[in-house]
Amino acid sequence: MDKLTTIWIVIAVYAIFMLVVGILNSGKDNSSSMEKFTVGGRNAGAWISALSYGTAYFSAVMFIGYSGGSGWSYGLWSALVGVGNAVFGSFLAWKVLANRTRDYTRRLKIKSMPQLFETRFRSPGMRIFSCLVIFVFLVPYSASVYKGLTSICSVILGIDENVCMIIIALASAVVLVLGGYIATLKADFVQGFIMMIGVTALIVLVIVSPQVGGLTNGINNMAEYMKENKMMPLDASSTVSLISMILMTSFGTWGLPQMVHKYYGIKDAGEVKRGTIISTLFALLVAGGGYFIGSFSHLFFGNEMPEGGKDYLVPLMLDKAGLPDILIGVVLVLLISASVSTLSGITLSACSTFSMDFIKGTVKKDISDKSTATLTRIMCLVFVVFSYIIATTDTPIIELMSYSWGIISGAFIGPYVLTLYMKKINRFGAWCGMLSGFLVAFIPAAASGFTTPDGPLYACIAMASSFVVTILASMISSKLKLKGSEENDSFYNEQTEN
Repeated sequence: MDKLTTIWIVIAVYAIFMLVVGILNSGKDNSSSMEKFTVGGRNAGAWISALSYGTAYFSAVMFIGYSGGSGWSYGLWSALVGVGNAVFGSFLAWKVLANRTRDYTRRLKIKSMPQLFETRFRSPGMRIFSCLVIFVFLVPYSASVYKGLTSICSVILGIDENVCMIIIALASAVVLVLGGYIATLKADFVQGFIMMIGVTALIVLVIVSPQVGGLTNGINNMAEYMKENKMMPLDASSTVSLISMILMTSFGTWGLPQMVHKYYGIKDAGEVKRGTIISTLFALLVAGGGYFIGSFSHLFFGNEMPEGGKDYLVPLMLDKAGLPDILIGVVLVLLISASVSTLSGITLSACSTFSMDFIKGTVKKDISDKSTATLTRIMCLVFVVFSYIIATTDTPIIELMSYSWGIISGAFIGPYVLTLYMKKINRFGAWCGMLSGFLVAFIPAAASGFTTPDGPLYACIAMASSFVVTILASMISSKLKLKGSEENDSFYNEQTEN
């Protein structure tokens, strides 16, 4: 059996699995109820919630774009990004956000981040604004996932990039459109194990490849290369860039609706505790392993950037490493799994928010739940088309993702996180924090024609601004008794539903 046949058989097995999961979860309950479609029965366990969170977190964007680009720029230091993702983006995020988010959204029957803002700050305008930001600016993130997968498919399979995009779009659409939240969770559960197995095998085989020559030899050779090329220690500019990368890819998840959404359906506080551990270990293996692989890129290419740029570093590394055919198939399934999970989370969050909170909440308030669920499915297809159009541009993966994360998380992280812990945050302060974070990230990106390489730095500044401005504006408006400075005690005091 030749190489391509073996690879396609492995991919076909995965595709059949995804189809079965979608069909088995396409029952009437999922199709007729937005509650079921978006948050399931709110009884998800630790394993299924944690792996769904992890698979939504790490996609081909991380494996291909970020691990390759970071490894090329920072060498072995890039592994710190994966460690940061595990510590700050998984462990600390779950400890700080998960249980309180689960409690408030369950008690108040909240199904989306815009609904959370409207309920907490009594502001329909904030709901509409956040709806539009989510739908518009999740598109570049979705596009970056497409670009991450197409680069490796074009190198290893030699297929047209457009064909690859269509394959991944169909795979994610089948699971999401047929089954909604429950199907996504169940698919993510299995895909999480695929990712763990695939990354483990990948780490081992890259380390024993001729270019790396074993763990000790590879680390020593990279350390020597870094000393010769002034990467050890990093200069001030590179250090700032690396820290920005760690902070954006770690704390950026705290304000992303598709990540926060994973907390809504967790069963109870006990599952949150277990999920925290599982999520952290998953991130340490998958993100830590992914960035560690990318850190050896110079051992494969020296100082000569390969054709195609940073987006093609990891695909060409895997091609040069001489992996067995069956493992190449597993690696592709790993990347497809990671990408489909992320796309499903992005698409569900963007489209359910648009249909529930913009169309039903503002434009056509009398629309039925069943019609809203149908509209969500249609919007999923529209979202896929928009993502495809953006993905065909020449913007690198890292820039696409940093624009999306910076603008969305910059706008939402302050009002959202502070809502969970500070009763004195008010509507005036939340609006100021939301707009400041949004503008700090958006203006530099737009002024550069969305070509600035400093997206992660602006994203970090935007997130910090969102916190600081929300707190200061709330304090000032309360003292001056401005409009919108009223507190909302009912958000915290109503009894939890059984």
